[in-house]
Amino acid sequence: MPRELRLGTRGSQLALWQANAVAALLQPSGIVCRIVVIKTSGDRLQEAPLSEVGGKRLFVKEIEDALLRDEIDLAVHSSKDMPAVLPEGLTIGAVLPREDPLDAIVLPETVRVNPAIDAVLAALGPTPVLGTSSVRRVAQLMRIVPGARFAPIRGNLDTRLRKLDRGEYGALILAAAGLRRLGMASRISATLPAASCVPAPGQGIVAIEIRAGDGVGSLVQAIDDRRAHAALDAERAVVEALGGGCQTPIGVFASTSGDELDLMAVVVSLDGRRAIRGADRGRMGDAVGIGARVGARLLADGAGAILAEADRSQGAVEGIQP
Repeated sequence: MPRELRLGTRGSQLALWQANAVAALLQPSGIVCRIVVIKTSGDRLQEAPLSEVGGKRLFVKEIEDALLRDEIDLAVHSSKDMPAVLPEGLTIGAVLPREDPLDAIVLPETVRVNPAIDAVLAALGPTPVLGTSSVRRVAQLMRIVPGARFAPIRGNLDTRLRKLDRGEYGALILAAAGLRRLGMASRISATLPAASCVPAPGQGIVAIEIRAGDGVGSLVQAIDDRRAHAALDAERAVVEALGGGCQTPIGVFASTSGDELDLMAVVVSLDGRRAIRGADRGRMGDAVGIGARVGARLLADGAGAILAEADRSQGAVEGIQP
């Protein structure tokens, strides 16, 4: 008799793709996943910019609460939506292999240009309207496209692309991973090099969250990708050291080769004028230590002041006293 697990997820296109991918990987082990769709605060507040409604953690809180209440057995998330410090009693049991971690520029479907990044940037023109709801992307793109104006955009991928193609934006900046997973890689006009626009911590990685010490851990461990897990551990350790949340101007990216792990990170002021960078390399087994060292180095170099300023600015937008 197959064992049934209740798998909690959001109901978006990408979230359901992720949930079904996990279910398919567990099936050969005799596990049947019953997908439980949970509507989160982030889903209910579709029109508000993330920076004004509490950041991306709104996309995981209700799912984590259901996991803690034993209403589901495991939760599947885009790992970049998860807080750096998980609620007590929860842990990341496994992650899937990483998809393309880079940010993508998406031009309207009628605009055809050479996919080289320089050609795509030139096609944007000097003062494009770029659609993104990420303060990390805005802060870094101000340095790449100094004349750009930025406009928030939310909703399913199809909705965002329709708005782009109707002429509401000159281009969108999206995670390449989501486009590729949903069969829309052809819409990627170019990807931004990691050194120019450092990705969000965990971008492109699907995480399986479970209750710590639960027997489900041994079941999901069989589908864990150790390289992606090490990269995620290093990236999350940087954010934890910085005390940053999901809606902060922090970029972190780890890559692995053999048993080595390379990590780069950046903290950028909201106006794009100041950027503090850090990097380190070490054994993949020391992923958390590498991330913690880079985070500490960034703080020593002044990243704390930039993050405090970003918190005050976003607090003022929300009408909250810092």
